Amino acid sequence: MNFSAEELKKLAAPLVLLVALLAAGAGLIVWVQREQRLAAQELAVARTERAQADERLTRIAEEEKEVSEKLAVYRRLKSLNILGEERRLEWADAMRRIGSARELLEPPAYTVGPRRTIASAAGKPANVELFASTMKVGLALLHEGDLLGFLQDLRESGNAYYSIKRCLITRTGAAPTGASIMPRLRADCEIDLITIIDRAAKT
Repeated sequence: MNFSAEELKKLAAPLVLLVALLAAGAGLIVWVQREQRLAAQELAVARTERAQADERLTRIAEEEKEVSEKLAVYRRLKSLNILGEERRLEWADAMRRIGSARELLEPPAYTVGPRRTIASAAGKPANVELFASTMKVGLALLHEGDLLGFLQDLRESGNAYYSIKRCLITRTGAAPTGASIMPRLRADCEIDLITIIDRAAKT
């Protein structure tokens, strides 16, 4: 098919427009593809940042929970006067008070040994030191319930954590008489009185 010069002249403008449109279309396609790639990259970055933010929030929540739990333990220890130096005068006062309140037949006989360091404790912070002093207690009892009540009162008295190592109960062999009440049992116990010192809290 042959075109005359006049016809070619008439087709020139539409052809130029067609080429321009094709070029514009190709350019638009390239631009759209580039924008899609950029949008995909931005979306990936946003997802990564969100995942990191979620991870940080989770970690912060876990740390807050851990701090809250440790603070609750600390407050409990503080309320029991377990933190700090030994309170031997308070220990002696507690022994007299419990013996009197329980109406024991004889005042508790006790001795407290020297303080020693507890070397190992799982999860113990480096600046926290645990100490124990062994108390040997002798009690005259009417029955086993007197011992259980005494130990319960001792634990609730605070001023140390009372860890009972052993208690040996023996019969006294004393025969009951009408004139007076005689102890039928004797208990000899060894109890560790544990205190905690946080060296960091002093600085």
